[in-house]
Amino acid sequence: MGKITIFDHPLIKHKISLLRDKNTGTRDFRILVEEIAMLMGFEALRDLPTEMVEIETPIEKATVPMISGKKIAVVPILRAGLGMVNGILALVPSAKVGHIGLYRDEVTHEPHEYYCKLPESIDERTVILPDPMLATGGSAIAAVDFIKARGCTSIKFMSIIAAPEGLKALSEAHPDIEIYCGNVDEKLNQNAYIVPGLGDAGDRIFGTK
Repeated sequence: MGKITIFDHPLIKHKISLLRDKNTGTRDFRILVEEIAMLMGFEALRDLPTEMVEIETPIEKATVPMISGKKIAVVPILRAGLGMVNGILALVPSAKVGHIGLYRDEVTHEPHEYYCKLPESIDERTVILPDPMLATGGSAIAAVDFIKARGCTSIKFMSIIAAPEGLKALSEAHPDIEIYCGNVDEKLNQNAYIVPGLGDAGDRIFGTK
């Protein structure tokens, strides 16, 4: 299995608990998702490469570290992944943003692509791939496949909650990527929903049914 980070920070755990509450409304749910993404992103971006650059402070010239290379691309899995984007962009405002659209077959639960638009030079970037829920792992595996097919080798997948089945499937299918998860829940039910979960993240972020 690849590198998996399960967060134990009390702020992340507390905010996930608020997400689970069925009485948490759309506005608060959306804010919480952004906040959790920012907290997770702070750790996920710990290993970004830096280079020394000369600047001038109000006092004197100084050589200081700055992020090097093509930097970051954030590629949310539509549509629920959109809810995590602003939290990550708060940390790296210069990041480029792409989108991968997948839908799940209601019978087979298999993912199908309907949209894929990635930033230029994706092969030179570190890609943050957010999706609030990692259930069967099918959509995440397919999204990583699409990104790898375009030459990218540095991928960090971020989910707020995951089922053990999805975590196992993704890490076995793509052992070379980094996986960051706010909490591993109990299981998937017969409808491939995470238990106890938090319902449909997309519906709760966007106020749809």
